[in-house]
Amino acid sequence: MIQANQQVVRTVVEEVLSQLGSRGSATTEVASSADGDWGVFSKVDDAVDAARDLVDRKNRALKSIAEQGALKPALQQAIVGARDANEIDDLYRPFKTTRKTRATVARERGLEPLANFLASQVNREAGRAAVLAPYVDPAKGVADEDAALSGASDIIAERWSETVSTRTWLRGQLSRGFIRTRKKRGYAGDDHRFEQLYDHREPIGRLASHRFLAMRRGETENALSMAIEVDDETVAAALERQWLTNRGFLFRRELEATVRDCYTRLLKPSVSSEVLTALRETADQDAIAVFATNLGELLLAPPATHKTILGIDPGFRTGCKVAVIDATGKLVAHTTVYPTAPTNDTTGAERELARLIRAHDVEFIAIGNGTASRETADFCRRFEPTPPGVTTVIVNESGASIYSASAIAREEFPELDLTVRGAISIARRLQDPLAELVKIDPKSIGVGQYQHDVNQAHLKKALDRVVSSSVNRVGVDVNTASAPLLSYVAGIGPKLARAIVAHRDTNGRFATRRALLSVPRFGSRAFEQCAGFLRVHDGSEPLDASAVHPESYSVVEQLASRLGCRSSDLLGNTALLGTVAPESLVDSQIGLPTARDILSELAAPGRDPRETFEPVRFSDAVHALEDVVPGMRLEGVVTNVTHFGAFVDIGVHQDGLVHVSELDNRFVKDPTRVVKVGDRLQVEVLAVDARRRRIGLSRKRTLAPRD
Repeated sequence: MIQANQQVVRTVVEEVLSQLGSRGSATTEVASSADGDWGVFSKVDDAVDAARDLVDRKNRALKSIAEQGALKPALQQAIVGARDANEIDDLYRPFKTTRKTRATVARERGLEPLANFLASQVNREAGRAAVLAPYVDPAKGVADEDAALSGASDIIAERWSETVSTRTWLRGQLSRGFIRTRKKRGYAGDDHRFEQLYDHREPIGRLASHRFLAMRRGETENALSMAIEVDDETVAAALERQWLTNRGFLFRRELEATVRDCYTRLLKPSVSSEVLTALRETADQDAIAVFATNLGELLLAPPATHKTILGIDPGFRTGCKVAVIDATGKLVAHTTVYPTAPTNDTTGAERELARLIRAHDVEFIAIGNGTASRETADFCRRFEPTPPGVTTVIVNESGASIYSASAIAREEFPELDLTVRGAISIARRLQDPLAELVKIDPKSIGVGQYQHDVNQAHLKKALDRVVSSSVNRVGVDVNTASAPLLSYVAGIGPKLARAIVAHRDTNGRFATRRALLSVPRFGSRAFEQCAGFLRVHDGSEPLDASAVHPESYSVVEQLASRLGCRSSDLLGNTALLGTVAPESLVDSQIGLPTARDILSELAAPGRDPRETFEPVRFSDAVHALEDVVPGMRLEGVVTNVTHFGAFVDIGVHQDGLVHVSELDNRFVKDPTRVVKVGDRLQVEVLAVDARRRRIGLSRKRTLAPRD
């Protein structure tokens, strides 16, 4: 059997790196050295998994065929050399033992010799009756000559349908065909979602992945039927020319009918299914990639770091839940106010909010973007007691309700109502989006495209990888991080993360990175993996606040000794570091990329790769969909990017769509190359469809013309 060994993995990695044009291996001695390489790592990881899956599939096929005593050297060589799953499945298809088909029934009735004769297409002296008579046996279920011919034809049709070369050829024909969707008779669901697909036909080669996902959803909900269309007559005629070699054969007419039966009953449905599966896998990959990109941008959104924030989960009848967190994210106060309808207690709300703002030196008010958000934001911006320095910001609250009811939230705030937990989460999302969003299932954050329709295992792996890479890229303060945040650090899992927090709660803050080794079950291997991503601020070792790995501290110490200063004197000293050539640090243990990374990190120790936070200013003229009219120019924030465009929040509880054709005044193939989640855009309203609650926007109309 084939072994999925290191050589297989090494070969795949080398191929992927070659395709990506990689410049070489990445260093692990400085945590920041991986910045920008996560896309490469993801592709390598996916390629290795695919290679292992292919090896497993080959081994299962080889084992099954060998157990049947049918594994010939040529077949074994063909399976071992197969390049994809379809090729393996085609080779293995004749040996599947679990199928009960018309052909297997015919074989049980003793009709295989007749099938062999018909397939040979060699004429005999005997007439039709003489050829067929020996196979007529009512006791075996062969009542007459027609039954014998029918059974033998079933055997031939199945053989033809299992021919590897034929299936490969037909797969190509169907892939160049058309996909057709129609409305299913009797469907009485929501017409708005699928109405453009009720009678739709387009070439498969031009089919966008998001449109195929929409087709699949319509099919799943019994709104649409979906099929692949080609010129069946042309394909069947080509198969007939390939298989029927003797025009004068006695049973030529029956074999012509067998060709058509093979194509319509066996080949086309089976290969169509394979083509649709391939389309689904490609669409899934595209959708997952879009989701992963959006999630990464959202996780790395600019934070309002070290700010005291008043969070509001807005509402009408039940009031607005208010929570104040200090600069470290700790809850310091909470209450409920009723500034909106039906209570309209603006006086009481003003008095209470002003008291909280003064008592805790609040710098930002964060308001969730759900129901009553604009009304609450307008109230907060206009009431007089608010000090001039306080800024009101509307925050995306997708998934906050899920967090509020989660085990993590109950563990953090067991005595609080879940609506108050929601206000805390909204405030923390503004203060540090990454630290708060890691507590929520990524699928619930709302930046995906058909995320519930794609392969869930692949989606989870991709999103977990994005969360982990984002956490490690930013770095984690080991003395303030929650267990969910720590669990995404390389080398630390959920159990070890909880152990770190428990040790911190019992024994106090960690003075150094190496103090982590006193945590139960925290071994040297875990420390080696995670240390460069953890930060200890104001500790006894200044380098612990940087991304320099402890394994490279000796390099820094030697450099400091050479320059006649202490290691701590190098931190942020760009003038002194500018005199050091990276090549001077290179030795048998330290390569040039690592040397450059060390110097870069020393120049800006513990740097946060995220941009500076700037709030979006929504127009005071629009509060609801009814206020939006074509021609308006508004500021908004990108909430989601898809293959067909970008969704933009303009402050009316309904995101507008900037179609890919309206993103720029040049051709845009990939919207993620132009905008990203969190971007602030100036847009012009193109159209408003109140019935379907859709807003069409344009970005290119707000841009200066290109030369």
